[in-house]
Amino acid sequence: MKRKYVILPVLVGVLIVWYTREADTSAVPASPATPVDTGAATTEIFAEVDPTHCPADLKIPARLYDREEQIIRHTGFTLSYNDAWRIPNWVGYVLTRDELDGNEERSNKFVPDPLVVGVETHTKDYSHSGYDRGHMAPAADMKWSAKAMRESFYLSNICPQLHNLNAGDWKELEDCGRNWARQDGAVVIVCGPVVGKKPARIGANKIAVPDAFFKVILSPIVNPMRAIGFVMPQQKGNRPLRSYALTVDSVESLTGIDFFTALPDDVEQQLESTLDLSAWGL
Repeated sequence: MKRKYVILPVLVGVLIVWYTREADTSAVPASPATPVDTGAATTEIFAEVDPTHCPADLKIPARLYDREEQIIRHTGFTLSYNDAWRIPNWVGYVLTRDELDGNEERSNKFVPDPLVVGVETHTKDYSHSGYDRGHMAPAADMKWSAKAMRESFYLSNICPQLHNLNAGDWKELEDCGRNWARQDGAVVIVCGPVVGKKPARIGANKIAVPDAFFKVILSPIVNPMRAIGFVMPQQKGNRPLRSYALTVDSVESLTGIDFFTALPDDVEQQLESTLDLSAWGL
């Protein structure tokens, strides 16, 4: 989003009912530093183009200067890691129709990300916490590569998530992402946590517990292109997916993250200000 928009009425409802605390910028130094780029696994990511000609840089939001950020690029996804929270700011990836036909089995081995600079979290931080180890880039989207599957279990790709959400509405949205990728040929997905100013913490390494989770999805190779956003509160219960749907602009206003900046300005503004549920079958 290249300029500010008035938040839609539906977002006001989201903010009042779901999200009573502002996004966390309290851990940010007074003078923002340049985000850390962690080197080794990062070569040529911006030159990557998948077989459907969907540019990989569409999955990379604008740099964040109001919070801690390390950009880490793995085989199947790129993430922005926040060491103050011990979880990602966002995780982005392109999912193509061909990748859905992979047969790699789920790893289930949660391990620290070797590229993270800072505090190393461990799976025992989640033990007896009341929260699942919730994937941002789901393992089911990484079946096309053994390495991508293993890396999806890096704890940098994981957030504390209530089981009812992780196995319920969030999983349903993940399933829809795969359906849309198969239908359209490819989708760009960026997702992550919404964290309050003073979040609850779990484990010896004080992992922040999000208040909510967001996901924005772009279908870039259909005509016309379309985009949609979702925000799901960290709470029990099940609701229709359409009740979580927002414009991408609204998700940007809530999270402070600027998505799909690789698009031409006029295209980005039109896509991000439009919400057409019927186009997504919702």
